[in-house]
Amino acid sequence: MRRALDLARKGQGRTAPNPMVGAVITHQGQVIGEGYHRQAGKPHAEIEALRQAGSRARGGRMVLNLEPCCHQGRTPPCTDAIIKSGIREVVVGLRDPNPKVRGKGIRALKQHGIKVLTGVMKAECEVLNEVFLKYITTARPFVILKSAISLDGKIATDAGNSRWITGPEARQKVHQLRHQMGAILVGAGTVLKDDPQLTTRLKNGTGNHPVRVILDNEGLIPYTARVFKNASRQPVIYVTSRQAPASRIQRLQRMAVEVWVLPEKDGGVHFPKLMQKLAERELTSVMIEGGGRVNASALKSKVVDKIILFMAPILIGGTRSPNVVQGAGIRHLQDAFKIKNLRVEPIGTDWVIEGYLKSDP
Repeated sequence: MRRALDLARKGQGRTAPNPMVGAVITHQGQVIGEGYHRQAGKPHAEIEALRQAGSRARGGRMVLNLEPCCHQGRTPPCTDAIIKSGIREVVVGLRDPNPKVRGKGIRALKQHGIKVLTGVMKAECEVLNEVFLKYITTARPFVILKSAISLDGKIATDAGNSRWITGPEARQKVHQLRHQMGAILVGAGTVLKDDPQLTTRLKNGTGNHPVRVILDNEGLIPYTARVFKNASRQPVIYVTSRQAPASRIQRLQRMAVEVWVLPEKDGGVHFPKLMQKLAERELTSVMIEGGGRVNASALKSKVVDKIILFMAPILIGGTRSPNVVQGAGIRHLQDAFKIKNLRVEPIGTDWVIEGYLKSDP
């Protein structure tokens, strides 16, 4: 199963809205076929592994991190190919919660005399496909809140200087995360201050560029902002309010920018409605890279699933230096945003802190 998970990871950033799946076929203790799902619309992991194994698959065992599909989608059902191949046993890490599958794939295999073992390394399989699991069960994207901070929780100096709080290793990790995301989201303040491109820059130059989502209720961002360049090749969704002038919307649309007019909430974007629209566009994951106000609004709206903080061993201080979460904050400790499954690891001269937002009881 570890090998199947390793294979599945090779599809990171390219399989959405499908899950990441790896498959290994063995016969008499020898690996005879391997495969992984490379991209939505391309052959599934099971098919790749069966093609590699050929006729040797008969009587063999297939190991998968996710239950095989049994319905016609962009590709034919994998259960049919498994049954036809003569595989005698299938080991599954996780049942597929997709309503089109949800145990039907396993049942189809059993009905044809194939032995099925489930739940192997289930926790690891869930973490690998946490994005898919959230999207397929809630019709909402998996949302990560990412920020670079000092030891005292600052994201910039009082003069607005934030380049660079963290070192090159942490910054390269951010680009690896972008490669895996369907969309990255920032507010107008970040665009005005940094004029970012919001692209993926990996060392090998093959990174996937996520859709760039820009929040600008007040229409503050100039048309010359770098994020609007090449919008026809690297999509941009510009989210604004009903107060936006029609002339501004039309000009952005002529620049190949996709404009969404959404209702406001507490002076900012209505995050739940935004997440609904992003999911409808089959954007299964979103990484928020905004400032303290956007972070606070997203947390208050309860759309955040996971936080990733890159913490540098520096102190910035100052009452006017922006915090990672701005706004009024909370008055009572019991109302604080609680994090579970916290993990802290060194990365270069910094640390990366990851955890999941606890749901209300």
